[in-house]
Amino acid sequence: MTETAPMICLVAGEESGDQLGSELMKAINVRLNSKVRYCGVGGERMTSLGLTSFFDMTDVSVMGLSAVLARLPLIVRRVYQTVDAVVAQDPSVLVIIDSPDFTHSVAKRVRKRAPHIPIVGYVSPSVWAWRPGRARKMSAYVDELLALLPFEPDVHKRLGGPRTHYVGHPLGENLAQLRPSAGERSALDTGKRVLLVLPGSRGSEINRLLSDFGDTVALIKDEMPDVDVLLPAVAHLEDRIREGVASWKHKPDIVSGLEAKNAAFRRAHAALAASGTVSLELALSGVPMVVAYRVDWFFRRLKELNRILKLANFDSFVLPNIILGNKAIPEFLDEEVQAAVLADELRLLLEDSPERKAQLAELARLDDLMRLPDGHSQREAAADVVLEAMKK
Repeated sequence: MTETAPMICLVAGEESGDQLGSELMKAINVRLNSKVRYCGVGGERMTSLGLTSFFDMTDVSVMGLSAVLARLPLIVRRVYQTVDAVVAQDPSVLVIIDSPDFTHSVAKRVRKRAPHIPIVGYVSPSVWAWRPGRARKMSAYVDELLALLPFEPDVHKRLGGPRTHYVGHPLGENLAQLRPSAGERSALDTGKRVLLVLPGSRGSEINRLLSDFGDTVALIKDEMPDVDVLLPAVAHLEDRIREGVASWKHKPDIVSGLEAKNAAFRRAHAALAASGTVSLELALSGVPMVVAYRVDWFFRRLKELNRILKLANFDSFVLPNIILGNKAIPEFLDEEVQAAVLADELRLLLEDSPERKAQLAELARLDDLMRLPDGHSQREAAADVVLEAMKK
């Protein structure tokens, strides 16, 4: 009598989750000699590897409050449809991948209806930045959590979250695309210096930062006219960005697409960036930077609450700084975001200054701090935790 291959359910809600899920599936297939079945919710990458998706992932892959509200009835139906399907399939393990508004809604309901199914969360919500109480709540329905950042296991332990395992960041798997080859990033004293401007990947970030960044670029270009200014734009915001920079005194060269963005990173000598994953991309690329951010009134109140409760326990909002354990990268929040201040900091990074050298020396430490033990890749480390959860 032949043994039935185990069933693994993976539930993703957007493109980045589909990428993580597909890499995880590849590693599991190696571990189990492809003797495994997959169900859940995924995109083209996951379905091409054998996942039977309960519906088209684009139904729940939406960005922005207005888009979510417009599609909310469908999203709610898809949550309950996913829960029903997972319970019916009775998998050996359920893996929820990022997109917490959707995937965690599924996990909570599966835990109530089928508490015997192990649940693994892939990508920790940013409980270290805001709403730290989410960590303890997650421990009720997530058995194992796969973290992309090396400090997150300690954060969840301190906050009463689920068991958390650092499995590496996907950026660590793509360093060749971020780091310049010989001659690609010119020396400061030869050729033109390149300044990257990265005002965010969300519409709200663009609205709050684009004007400040334009004023900063004007001050830089007035004093350093030879500096090339590049602005890699995310596709869904390119039109809004082009409209916004039309009034800038010195207009940047806007580049679009992943290849063009990576090429810009490899050429860049310094960057002005919004807070977010892009700061880690820049750091791993070896680009010294200044980071700025403005939050809306709601999140400002949450930030104050976190400070009062003393649960976040970080004095930085910049990922590389948190990993490094110091403020190597200058960071400015809310009223601190002043064009003259940002420009002064950037000038130092566009010259062969002690400040530039010091930041570059700190960024060089990231490889060791983010490296996984035993030479494992991210997908291998993630697969090991998922398979161990199946055994339990």
